[in-house]
Amino acid sequence: MENISLKNIIEKFTGEADLNNIVPLKIGFINDSYIVGNIKPGERSFFLQRINQNVFKNVEGLMKNISLVTEKIREKLAEEKEDDLERKALQIIPTKTGHLFHYNKEDNSFWRMYYYINGTHSYDSINPELAYKAGKAFGKFQFMLSDISENELIETIPNFHNMEFRLHEFREAVKNNTAGRLNEIKWLVEEIEQRAQEMCLPERLYRDGKLPKRINHCDTKVNNLLFDENDEPICIVDLDTVMPSFVLSDFGDFMRTAANTGAEDDLNIENVSFDLKIFQSYTTAYLKEAKNFLSELEIELLPLGAKLLTYMQLCRFLTDYLNGDVYYKIEYPSHNLQRSKAQLKLLQSMEENFDAMKNFISQQMNLL
Repeated sequence: MENISLKNIIEKFTGEADLNNIVPLKIGFINDSYIVGNIKPGERSFFLQRINQNVFKNVEGLMKNISLVTEKIREKLAEEKEDDLERKALQIIPTKTGHLFHYNKEDNSFWRMYYYINGTHSYDSINPELAYKAGKAFGKFQFMLSDISENELIETIPNFHNMEFRLHEFREAVKNNTAGRLNEIKWLVEEIEQRAQEMCLPERLYRDGKLPKRINHCDTKVNNLLFDENDEPICIVDLDTVMPSFVLSDFGDFMRTAANTGAEDDLNIENVSFDLKIFQSYTTAYLKEAKNFLSELEIELLPLGAKLLTYMQLCRFLTDYLNGDVYYKIEYPSHNLQRSKAQLKLLQSMEENFDAMKNFISQQMNLL
């Protein structure tokens, strides 16, 4: 996108931006992002994003979610007498007309602006020490938002972590066999179907009124956590998917991404296994923050969350493979199949460690 059109967008917001200092960022796969300098020397820069409305259909609801969540976080941190609030919660910069986002009629695009959080960095991989810090940060994040009711926020991506919905999509893909690939992966279909009943347990418990939905991040990769100059967690970012969900979803998504000894699409399946030390470090810190608001059932189900989100991603990768690779970007024809195989290997390793996970959580709760 040309700078001249970006300048027109930037001028719609209230920040005093330096229109000659615009730097595109190559982060994420959903939104286009830019750092914009401040016209005042020494003042904070700005973070400009074009919102992908193909993914987020309800931009107004999305931005209301983020506004409510960031205001709640600042409120809670202020109550705790925390300092440096400007860096510990995202801050939306409104448009000159007082809106949370700008709609550009010329190309039907939606834009938002935040203050840029200076002096931070993130990680794509993790060790037990960082896992402990991440567990504390994500546990506190959920705790600070625990008094927001399920009905106050929209689902920015409907059914995002709904396992019954994902299985319906998968079964439709199997039935249609659009890309003609079913015969080669029938064994993987069987692996998914034999676990389906267990993996839909949270949805059944929710309907029975036994398992609540809380406000979750729903994308708890470690690189969505910013660390400060002293390597301490300072701010959780990428709040587009913050919405009602099960706490075991956030817990499980971190385990799926951070406790995998291999890559999500590892060509050598033997590299893939579940790192129990990462689990233990994260869980120890997480429970210290979360024990005050989680129910006994939610805590009991945390290990299932690890399996559930891995299983869910296996379903999504294999669904896309059956459909002809229409959702995920691929680098070679069998990429989604390889991703599926790696997720299955991780899931099997989690199953081998399932009793150890449950026992560790019981031990930690007895110590708290």
